[in-house]
Amino acid sequence: MMNLTHSQKPAEAKHAWLVIDAAGIPLGRLATQIATLLRGKHKPTYTPHVDGGDHVVVLNAEKVKLTGHKAQNMKYQYHTGWVGGLKTILAGDELKGKHPERLIERAVERMMPKDSPLSRAMFGKLHVYKGETHPHVGQNPTSIKPQAAK
Repeated sequence: MMNLTHSQKPAEAKHAWLVIDAAGIPLGRLATQIATLLRGKHKPTYTPHVDGGDHVVVLNAEKVKLTGHKAQNMKYQYHTGWVGGLKTILAGDELKGKHPERLIERAVERMMPKDSPLSRAMFGKLHVYKGETHPHVGQNPTSIKPQAAK
């Protein structure tokens, strides 16, 4: 009798809702754990070509921890599309600014598979909020504790 590897079909995928509190967790460790949950690699039914991951709700985005000198040295650049439109923002400034959730979203997006319809579907299940509240209470999300630094 042969052992066959099961390949998950898209219709068989079950997407749970998980809540993570980002307060005091280093950004890199948090982003790797979120990317693993979004891809579904924590499940025994993981299949690389199927979106089998879970929805992840991240709270307290403004309280994520930047270790070392990353707040002053880590720069993000983007271009507006206009001549001379190269913009630079420091990670510390973005964390203290209007939208600290962008810091977590950018870190997780860069740990996901590169731009494809599958990666966009996986990344669409990430919901990041500053503060303690979120609008996904109706989905009965399960609270999980991310692993902190040792």
